[in-house]
Order: sequence, then structure tokens, then C-alpha cells
Amino acid sequence: MTRRTDAHPELARPDARAPFFSTWRVGTPERQRQTVEAIARTWQNRPWPAGDLLSYHVYTGHDGSTLLHHSQWASEQAYEAFVKTHRQERVDEIDTAVPGIERLELGRYRRHGSRERQAGDTRVPGLIVTVRIDFVPDAAERRSDWVGLVLKALADDPVGHRGLISAHFHLSTDGTHVLNYAEWESTQAYDAALAAPGEGIGAATDQWDRVRTHPDVRGFTGSRYDHALGLVPEQPPAATDGSAAPGGRDR
Repeated sequence: MTRRTDAHPELARPDARAPFFSTWRVGTPERQRQTVEAIARTWQNRPWPAGDLLSYHVYTGHDGSTLLHHSQWASEQAYEAFVKTHRQERVDEIDTAVPGIERLELGRYRRHGSRERQAGDTRVPGLIVTVRIDFVPDAAERRSDWVGLVLKALADDPVGHRGLISAHFHLSTDGTHVLNYAEWESTQAYDAALAAPGEGIGAATDQWDRVRTHPDVRGFTGSRYDHALGLVPEQPPAATDGSAAPGGRDR
């Protein structure tokens, strides 16, 4: 069956080879809440749809209008099979409960690299920030170089940004952009990092200047979210590399 959890997803788990992110526009904070609960009811009233679906998480946007969805799949083929057999009945039930949802975008990704949480860090993220980094045409093969620059700049940053718990960089499979999913201790910690000397996140160093002025980068778009719902199988599937799959606590 399907279990609801408060635990955040483990973005770096090695068996999540096909991460998906999508955005819905629902209109108001009240409709955000109603939609999250409709998703929870719809999924909890059905068996977990596929062993290759590792987790499904929903986040409420600080804009009061949008929801972010993140699902972790073992393969894109498993997702396509879910679409053919199980997705529509779930969509229909959610749309009946909350009519007028706009489904804006579905993005397919591969995680390329992470600044993972430090050993012994047990903080629960109080804020999720996603940043979409758009690249010029024909730069798909150079996006990984840019991610490498960011990870190096983060590792050597003299400020350190203690409020940053982790950052996970995903390459879109269409070659157009990178998506950074970052866990922050709190909104206040993120705002303090933005207000620090420099231009946004990152100290005034040559490494960060190379990140910000990279000739292949067209622009950045950031969004803030709160984790609202986690759904996992009653018996989480084991990671394929032999490591333990992350768990969560019931609600």
C-alpha cells in the first residue's frame, strides 16, 4: 500500500536514475492546501503503483499559487508504464476534488552532482529552493562543466553558508537547462545568504565570478517551496547498489 511520510526525499540515492519535476498552478493558498490533501487521499486509497517508483513528494510554492511535484523513478520506462495504466484515474479524482488545476510543465532529468549534507547533519530542511539555469543552444554537453564549477565554488567558499544543508544539480534530458534543488535550514538562513557580500549566493571570489558570468548561461529563475507531502511504498524498495533505501515516519 501507500504510506504518507513527513520525511524529505533523498535526492542522491543511486537507484533514482530517472527523477521528474513538474509544476501545477492551482491559484490560491487555500487551493494549494486542498490539492495537497486531494493528492494524499487519492494515492493512499490505492496500492503503490509500481516497484520502480521510489517516492513521490509535493511542495507548496511561496507564491501561494503553485505546487512542485518530484517523483523518483528507477527508469523512464517505468514512468511510461505508470502513465498508461495508473496515472489517469488519479488525475481524474484529483481534478474532481479541485477543478481547474493547470499542469504547466513536466521535466525529465538526470542528477549530475551534489553538495551533499555533511556527516552527522540531522537538520530537517525548513525551505526548498529550486533554481533553473537556462543555457544557450548547443551547450548541452557543457552543462556538466558549469555544474563542476559550482560544486568547486561551494567547496571553497570562505563564507560557507552554514544555512545550506545540501544542493543537487540535475541535467534536463532535453539539453536546455540545469535544475538545482537546494535544501536550506530556513527562509531566514537563505535570505541571509542572499544578503551577504557578493551577488546572490556565493562570496565575491574568482570562482563564483566564473559561475555567474559563464558564457553558456542565459539566465537563472529561482522559486521557494515548503515540503507538504511525501508518499512512499509501505515497504520501501531496496536500493539496487545494496545500500539501504531512505525511510520516513508516518503521519
